[in-house]
Amino acid sequence: MINKKYCMSSYMAFRYIEKEYMEFYPGMHHSNIQPIPDEQRILVHTSDDIDREIEKQMEQFKDKKKGILLSGGMDSAIVASYLSGSDAYTFRFLGGEYQKEELERAKYYAKYYGLNLHYVDINWDTVASHLEPVMKAKAAPVHSIEPQILQAALQAKNDGVELMFIGESSDIIFGGMNGLLAKDWTFDEFMDRYIFTNPEDVLAEPESMQYVFERYRKEGDKIDFLSFIDEIYAIESTSSYLNAFAVAKMPYYDPYARLKMADELDLYRVRHGEPKYLIRALMAKKYPELTVPNKNPMPRPVDDYFKNWEGPVRPEFKKGIDMRRFTGNQKWQMYCLEKFLEMNE
Repeated sequence: MINKKYCMSSYMAFRYIEKEYMEFYPGMHHSNIQPIPDEQRILVHTSDDIDREIEKQMEQFKDKKKGILLSGGMDSAIVASYLSGSDAYTFRFLGGEYQKEELERAKYYAKYYGLNLHYVDINWDTVASHLEPVMKAKAAPVHSIEPQILQAALQAKNDGVELMFIGESSDIIFGGMNGLLAKDWTFDEFMDRYIFTNPEDVLAEPESMQYVFERYRKEGDKIDFLSFIDEIYAIESTSSYLNAFAVAKMPYYDPYARLKMADELDLYRVRHGEPKYLIRALMAKKYPELTVPNKNPMPRPVDDYFKNWEGPVRPEFKKGIDMRRFTGNQKWQMYCLEKFLEMNE
């Protein structure tokens, strides 16, 4: 079914098109990735369980030339510990002036476990040149990480890498979304907190996305935010990697995606300074001399890219939008949606 207005609102709110049967234009089709079913995942109680089960998974790939997207965070640093001798790819932005501490940690991890470190240099020209291929493949506007993931995948492919590893699913599975887990939200609070960019703030003819949240409403004004994160956020997050790697024709593997916590997430620990407490314990085991780093999203200097951008001009957007109200990530969404619409005229 073609419904451009719905698709624009869904993208602004969730960064993907929530209804699979809705499309922007005739002849397009997007598909939403589904997380691995619970019955196919491995239950883990402790950090030692996680260590053992990831190591088991790695055995099936021993004869492949492997690579990893290596950041300065815990998740990829842990995966790197099983990949000695492999190639590691770390994003370097703006000539290395952006998030230098991330680069230093990635360099340390690679040296610690004997990985061959490569930098993937990203600037605005790199992002712009890879934007159209990932949008065409997704049949929708995309997350700001997708063009840079495509660049890394192509670079690894050129180096002969046969399989790339990522650590993307760890946040969702092990309680890393500490902002979204910070409290027991009311329905309206969570909806306001979660929506990436409110369609009513930027679109000329927005459509309400409240129906998605209504699926998770409970006890009047409460919401099952844990299930929402497991289901809605997981689709949005994982789809970005799937799409970018698919465009590069590069297979990838996330060992965390095959795991599931056997015990209920301890929200008290998450809310009192221990997000991903099982992963933090494993990180301390893998790098005992280091202070466990705080969680950071995949770096991308969108604030710098869009600091002077005056905003969208197409008629699908509201006139006179005050761009000072929006973050760099929100400006990216407006920019990307506008480019997608222009591309398909």
